[in-house]
Amino acid sequence: MFHVEMYSGTKEENYQLVIKQLKALLEGETNQIANLSNASALLNQFLTEVNWVGFYLMEEGNLVLGPFQGLPACVRIPLGKGVCGTSAEQQKTIRVEDVHAFPGHIACDAASQSEIVVPLMKNGEFLGVLDIDSPIKNRFDETDEKMLNLFVEALVSYL
Repeated sequence: MFHVEMYSGTKEENYQLVIKQLKALLEGETNQIANLSNASALLNQFLTEVNWVGFYLMEEGNLVLGPFQGLPACVRIPLGKGVCGTSAEQQKTIRVEDVHAFPGHIACDAASQSEIVVPLMKNGEFLGVLDIDSPIKNRFDETDEKMLNLFVEALVSYL
């Protein structure tokens, strides 16, 4: 499920390489929009079988669309609504095998079948979420969840 030309190790090793690339890309840069933009582009290039990779940022009690790769998306998501809003409200990673079975799923792109959402937490403060959609059911597994949490952990140190 990875672009083989660049990543030839195990799934976990490939993620570790992407986290190293992220750190090199963001080193010395403090602009949040620039860093989130590069993080979404890096993940979009790295992951296969995804149709949306991006961020929603906490603003005035709602999640507001941030930097992303993919089709135009919903701009505002209330806390507790859809996968992103539920992840934000619970401040925990949510992996959904079939978005159509998720109560209150918000279909920004009708092609999306599965989704993973990882909260961005820095020093106990909730900043937003990383949202990744796939046109394939059950695209994300435990390794994706574990490694995307590590990716986000590395990312927030640059925000």
